Amino acid sequence: MGYPDALILGEFQRTLDQRYRLALPAELLTCLGKAETYILAKERLGCLSLWNGDQWANALQGGLSIIEQKWKAGKLQGRISQLQLLGRLLSTRHRPVQLGDRGRLVIPEGFREFLGVEPGAEVLLIGAGLCVEIWKPAAWLQYLARRMPKFRRLFDRLSE
Repeated sequence: MGYPDALILGEFQRTLDQRYRLALPAELLTCLGKAETYILAKERLGCLSLWNGDQWANALQGGLSIIEQKWKAGKLQGRISQLQLLGRLLSTRHRPVQLGDRGRLVIPEGFREFLGVEPGAEVLLIGAGLCVEIWKPAAWLQYLARRMPKFRRLFDRLSE
């Protein structure tokens, strides 16, 4: 699949400039790896994720191939509305982006509203293991409040 060599970890605070640009820290960019194209994806309201384009393409194509095989084999006939929903979400969920000088990312229109922050606002950049997430601070705190109590169990389960 081509995952990063090491988990992408870290938390960094940044400010969006007036043109919806933000500078990514070198620590996160190094772990994300060099790519001709990166993929920006809508994760949950107040959160976008940035992926290495090659890694994203491999993962997406693998999943889509399985779905297409099931469709051709007639195994999804009663699930037309789910396939339509998947198509709608895939059509609007992600988009290729380029990084500018010094690792600057421009948040595209449509993704700005989903992130929910205005120019000049603070965002949090979080290393999410396989990708870099961009969070609206209030959404990040809500997410942490729900997830942090389960951290130890998750860590123990993954490190068995």
